[in-house]
Order: sequence, then C-alpha cells, then structure tokens
Amino acid sequence: MRKGLQWIKPVALLLLVGWVAASPTFGCAGDDPSLAAPQPAADSGLYLKVLLSHPVRMSKLKPGDLVEGSLSSDVYATNHKLFASGSAVRLTVDHLERRKRTPNDHWPWVVQAFTPRKENYPVFKAATVAQDTVESSLQVSLITVSRMREVHATARKDKSGQQPSGQNGAVQVSQPNAKKPATPTLVLEASWIEDAASTAYATDETDSTEPDSSRPGTLPAGTHCKILLLDSVSASKSKPGDTVRARLLEPVLVNSKVILPAGTLMEGKVVKKTPPRRLSRAGSLYLAFTELTLLAGKRVPIAASLAGAELDERSHTRMDAEGRLHGERPGKIWMAINLGMTAGISKEVDDGVQLVIEAIVSTATDASTAGTARIISGCVSGLYMATRRGRDVVLPRFTEMDISFDRPVSLNTDAVIRPSAASAGGK
Repeated sequence: MRKGLQWIKPVALLLLVGWVAASPTFGCAGDDPSLAAPQPAADSGLYLKVLLSHPVRMSKLKPGDLVEGSLSSDVYATNHKLFASGSAVRLTVDHLERRKRTPNDHWPWVVQAFTPRKENYPVFKAATVAQDTVESSLQVSLITVSRMREVHATARKDKSGQQPSGQNGAVQVSQPNAKKPATPTLVLEASWIEDAASTAYATDETDSTEPDSSRPGTLPAGTHCKILLLDSVSASKSKPGDTVRARLLEPVLVNSKVILPAGTLMEGKVVKKTPPRRLSRAGSLYLAFTELTLLAGKRVPIAASLAGAELDERSHTRMDAEGRLHGERPGKIWMAINLGMTAGISKEVDDGVQLVIEAIVSTATDASTAGTARIISGCVSGLYMATRRGRDVVLPRFTEMDISFDRPVSLNTDAVIRPSAASAGGK
C-alpha cells in the first residue's frame, strides 16, 4: 500500500514545478517599483532632493528622530531660486507606517520569494531649510529613499571618429553631479508656503514669465533642460502613444536671461516600447516630448528627446545614443542562482519520474527508467530557463530627467496649438 502511494508526491512536485516555470508572477524580473511609492496629488509643489549627512536605516527610525542632510540641487519656483544647493535640511519623523517594499529586479524570484513584502517607512510632515542665518519651514511628504545613479545618452561619433561639438554654448543649464553619492537621497515634495518664498533668497531675474522684445524668444537646438516626470512609465505596462507629462525643474537661461521659467509643463508620448521577454531578454522604452505649455497657458510644439535620467542604483538600465532606455543583461549572480535552481529542479524531476514509472510499471527498474527520467528532467529544466524574463525598464513618477531639443523652438510664434487639437492628440 505504501509503495503504491509513492507516486503521489513526485506527481505533485512535477505539477508544482511546471506551474512555477510557466507562472508570469515568478517569471517576470521587472516589477514596477512605482507601485510601492506614495503618489502625492500635487504636481506643482516644490521638489527637494536631500542628501543625508550620514547613512541612516530608515526602517530603524522612531517617531521624533531627527534626520539631517543638505539639498543636492537648487530649488526653483518659476524664475526664482528659493533654496540653493547645499542648504542644510532638518527633518523630524512624525510616525512610521508599513509600506510595500520596492521590488528589486536584480534578484531572481527565488530570492524575492523569501524577501519581506513590506517594510517600515518613516513619515515626515515638516522640514526646516536653513540658508546662512535664515530658516524656512515647509510642509513635506516623502516620495522615495534610495541611492541614485545617472544614465546618459552617449553621443554618436562622426565619420572622422570624433564626437560632434555642442551647439548650445549660450544656454546655461545645470550639469549633473558626476560623483555618485555614498549616502541615500531623500526625494521630498513640499507644499508651497508664502513665508518660505519670502524668506528664501530669490535671484535677480525679472519676474516676467513670458518672452518679450527685450528677451530672446528662441531656444536653439541642443538646449538641455532638467525636467520632473509626472507619470509612471514602464516597458511592461505602457503602450505606444500613451501620454507622458513633465515639468521643468530649473529655469533655462539664454545669454543670462530667463527664457523658460521653472514649472513649465511639457507633454510627450511613448513612441516605442518592447516589454521584457522570455530567454532573459530585457525590455526597452523610447520617449519623445512634443509640446510645452507656458505659465500663461500658451502651448508650443517642440521636438525633444531624452539625454539623461537619474534612477535608483538598483535599476539596471542604460541609455543609447538616441535616448532609448534598455534593460541590462542579467548578471553573473543572477545566472548562478537560476542555474542552481535549474539543477535542483532537474534532480527532483529525475527522481520523481523514476518513482512514478516504477509505481505504474511493476517490471521497471532504476536502470530502465533512468534514460526517460533524464529526458523529462532536461525538458522541464530547459523550460524553466527559457521562461525567465529579462529586466524591465521602469521610470517611476517623480523621476528626474534631462532632455535635449532636437530642433530650435520659437516661443514668440503665433502658431499656437489649439486646446481642442492638443486634447484630442493626448487621448
């Protein structure tokens, strides 16, 4: 009786292995990390990046703990600089809450299966920004905590083997930090408070947000702008034609005069995308920005493409010369873990098939069933490796990006996009 029931366990194991190999939940290596991040409603608030003074384990913080750091970039409102880079920032933990952990597609599902799904997350409600002797209080909400890295489009070389020189020598834009921070960066959204704006240092630029006869009205081709993504985009979930929104983080200067103020809205679309596929083939994503909306409501057609992006260091993403984002190939550790899983599956299936055959056929022996068992185990393990998907390309909401205008943009032109046509194009 016991011998006759020995086949039940191997058959159950075989069915379980087959389900795991074909399951899209375990097969997909690139979950959308934007699902784990909070989604603040305001798109026009201040955007603060705070580089911590020393490493801090966020899950170990307690209510009332003080977190200190400094701004890693300037903070603007229209054409006014509210806070300069390097200003000291103090945050107090209000309370802790449990949030979904951001998935890490660096590891196969077998590692993620044993990783806690949720973690303690600190909630900040107030921050103090100090410039010299002036302190300003802001109401803030935490977006993400991570170590950031930058990816950039590599300029194509001409026929002589040299990279073409830039054409925007008169355009002043901030350059990304070349040094990778060793401590985490807090990304915060701050509510607009008039007291903060009045006490912060503002630039001497004119308050006008529209170009006039005394100021330049054309952006030359090759102009770079730093923008903030307002929509989550991914190669696995987005579709070609989907609308992408962003806003300008810093004013763009031409000949030391503001031509585009911070807060200018931009709109683009997903031009092309390739989702992560089986055989560990990574996904790709290509975005293009097609129009901008000035603060007065005027809509201007543009042609701009990605030139760089600041991503989580765990995001294995690279950018080609055209600004298309690609997921990187699986690393050696990823392959080693999956090969170990394949060997384990092959061994279990081999033994299970032999037990099943011997339970059904009374004359079967280990020697006679070994060949069949090896063939079946080889097919199952091969199916497991073939169904492993490559890395996804994910741009969460509030991703900081750098775009480059592909052709000159005239801001004084009378060819304004009609609201009806623009809204129809975005649907």
